[in-house]
Amino acid sequence: MKLKAFALSVALVAGIFSANAQTAKCGKDVFLGAGIGINSVMTPGFNGPSFYANIMVGKYITPVIGFRGVIGGPFQSVAAENLTFNDSFPTNWNHNKLFGELNGDFLIDFSNIGRSDLADVDFYGFVGPTLNFSSAGSKFNGKAFDGGLIVEEDATLKVRAGITAGLGLGFNFSKTFALALEGRWGLTPSIWGDASTYRKAESTTRFTINGIWTLGGKNSKDERLACAAAAAGYLSAAEAAAAIAKALDENPKIVEKVVEKEVVKEVIKEVGKNVPASTAVFFPINVTKLTAADKARIQLYAEDIKAGSPDQVYVVTGYADKATGSAKINQTLSEKRAKAVYDALIAEGIPASQLEVEAEGGVGPLFFNNIALSRTVIVTPKTK
Repeated sequence: MKLKAFALSVALVAGIFSANAQTAKCGKDVFLGAGIGINSVMTPGFNGPSFYANIMVGKYITPVIGFRGVIGGPFQSVAAENLTFNDSFPTNWNHNKLFGELNGDFLIDFSNIGRSDLADVDFYGFVGPTLNFSSAGSKFNGKAFDGGLIVEEDATLKVRAGITAGLGLGFNFSKTFALALEGRWGLTPSIWGDASTYRKAESTTRFTINGIWTLGGKNSKDERLACAAAAAGYLSAAEAAAAIAKALDENPKIVEKVVEKEVVKEVIKEVGKNVPASTAVFFPINVTKLTAADKARIQLYAEDIKAGSPDQVYVVTGYADKATGSAKINQTLSEKRAKAVYDALIAEGIPASQLEVEAEGGVGPLFFNNIALSRTVIVTPKTK
């Protein structure tokens, strides 16, 4: 049973590494952490706690799923009476011993499930394989004593495999630092060896408070959202990360919206010129109505138009993706989308004399070789 559990936990973590390989260059959301607390052997009951410390390194692949490695130690303690095999066992045997462990954790952040942004408070779980390192502790020497076998100390190094799982509650004080309380339960062969009644499977617990630092700061948080967009199939991982990196370099305003559970990062460029740069509004499949986020985007663009020359004309061009629907349907969609944006600009006070409307019908990919991004309206200043 123990080997099956260990194999299952290894498979879980291996699956995460495989998923990470498929979303390479998806972001820089690597984190480092360190913590202190206590641990206790739980068999046959709660033994006196020992000092415990750990360090960790990990990465979130999406806002919900990640992995990490944790090194912990340095002591475990158990009451002396719980080690006595029989009267031949040394009564002065050390029952507070050095040990170390290496945990591989699959992480799932329940707080970010279904969200379009990142939660301030994280409630998360983890599970994975563990290896612990310590002396063998004790062994049977093969000699009989009052119907039993004599147990003696064994100082040779031994590695034991098992499984751990737990829950954590963290608070993000900033985009780069969080504090988290964690409880971890583990099941491995006893580090006390043959003298322990639970030599084949011993239960242990750890309670820690951890400081966690996210490398890359705001970039990594935004790129983590870009990874979610890539996972939804809206952009490739490389395209999404490149778009976010470029946006942050140019210090734009970032507008987030959720369309059919796809996260889109739309960039509004504010340029200090008389003629504002082009902008685009994206639509879900078969949709022609504007969302509140779209209207806010158009309002900002209208302010730039008003700040420019009243003689400048802008072309409002509607598109649909030719991969879905007939040519007639796509032409109608592109016309209605362009009209929706045109009407929104008029409502913001832009004179009709400054606007021209066009509809291109169904077209191929316009951005990043992604056909979904062809469901759009692009507003551009008309060149003379």
